[in-house]
Amino acid sequence: MFYKLKVHADAKENKIIKKGPDSFEIWIKAPAERGRANAAALGLLAAEIHTECKRILLVKGAHGPAKIVRII
Repeated sequence: MFYKLKVHADAKENKIIKKGPDSFEIWIKAPAERGRANAAALGLLAAEIHTECKRILLVKGAHGPAKIVRII
């Protein structure tokens, strides 16, 4: 399953809003450096979707706010 994410780093609080069946908008406190915001966003997504997933892979968007992830 693929999901589209829009991630806002350096936010005041961590929050996630479901925009559609396969898209989320995520605000993360972590800074956008050395992959910290990506790791925090994927962790928040994993907690939100409540599925038994083995891995979440970042397919596209490692250096930008628009991301595509794959749940395996």
